[in-house]
Amino acid sequence: MSTTAVPPLTIHDAEALVTAAHHAAEAAGVTVSVTVLDAGGHLLAFRRDDRAVLISGETSSRKAYTALQLNAPTADLVDAVQPGGPFHTLPTALDRPLLFIAGGVPVHREGRLIGAIGVGGGAPEQDHSFASAAVQRIA
Repeated sequence: MSTTAVPPLTIHDAEALVTAAHHAAEAAGVTVSVTVLDAGGHLLAFRRDDRAVLISGETSSRKAYTALQLNAPTADLVDAVQPGGPFHTLPTALDRPLLFIAGGVPVHREGRLIGAIGVGGGAPEQDHSFASAAVQRIA
């Protein structure tokens, strides 16, 4: 039985994700922060526009972390964290709180999770579209 290794998310990939997300946001007239993590949750790239709200950097990091940990776009998880939802108590079960607002998207290569991107600073739907557009550009 032979298994083929899936190339990890590289710094070059991470920088391409950041650039693509920033270009999408700029085209929409929005200033954002972008965080890219590798599959182990290590920071590969980060960019905060000086015009973006200061907390957008923390927000983008938490969105990326959430997308990575749950291997799902954070936009898909919003209903799950409502009272009575399946993830309602999850934030107390992990070492760091999770932020379930759209804008975090896992990055896959050949069907395997290799990292995540988080975008913060715009409306949740905008952040999600910027992150998704970035992932599509390197897919």
